[in-house]
Amino acid sequence: MTTVRDRLWLWGHDAGSHNIGWSTPEPSRITPVEGACYMAVPNVIMVRYGPDSMALTDQYIVPFQALDNVVWSIVGGSGCNTDDETTYVLTQLPRKLPNLTGVMMDDFFRNTKIQNDVATYSLDQLRDVQSRLGASGRKLDMHVVLYTHQLDPPVKNHLALCDKVALWTWHSSDLKDLEANFAKAEELAPTAGKLLGCYMWDYGEKHPMALDRMQHQCELGLRWLREGRIEGMIFLASCICDLGVEAVEWTRRWIADVGDQAL
Repeated sequence: MTTVRDRLWLWGHDAGSHNIGWSTPEPSRITPVEGACYMAVPNVIMVRYGPDSMALTDQYIVPFQALDNVVWSIVGGSGCNTDDETTYVLTQLPRKLPNLTGVMMDDFFRNTKIQNDVATYSLDQLRDVQSRLGASGRKLDMHVVLYTHQLDPPVKNHLALCDKVALWTWHSSDLKDLEANFAKAEELAPTAGKLLGCYMWDYGEKHPMALDRMQHQCELGLRWLREGRIEGMIFLASCICDLGVEAVEWTRRWIADVGDQAL
């Protein structure tokens, strides 16, 4: 039996990644796997936050073995990536994490209205990455972040090469248009699996997420899960889960209430 909880993901960053620059109430110390345990979410999308974060050592990877599913970034926050790390994630990490199911490209799209400067990777580069997703002997899914302000036709060709699309609403004031924006995402990426990204902090405005907006995201996501329009929901981010943020605590209670419901 598949439950709602089986389809829930926590967006992971190194401990303290959001301590500076986002007006969070105090420094955070929680790690991604600790955050997943606290939220009772069995799956983590682990994303490099900046060029100096995330040391990919064998010891660093150990806690992630306890999760049901892990997705690891090959393009991190602000579009940061290196060829060496991409090669490692595609070829070595799957052997060390049997529960690794995919790779994530965060902040991937750039000038979405300019055809030759759409994304971190060109179409040819993206095809090359897609061809290497089975390098370890098992096929990984390619995930990509798509913001609601990037729903422009030039992204369509890139999305066609991706297996999963995670839709995010950067400014919480735009959540009123989430249903219409999600329909646009479905048109742009008709063959890719969809996931709904749910911020637990209003990063666009750098202040707490209003509870009615948090509830709106979760209720729509649950409805779309049941309708089969999305494959999962992602809560961002692990590095605010120990700060007593109201939206985090509300979400934790919501997960406890609906997590064991059958799909």
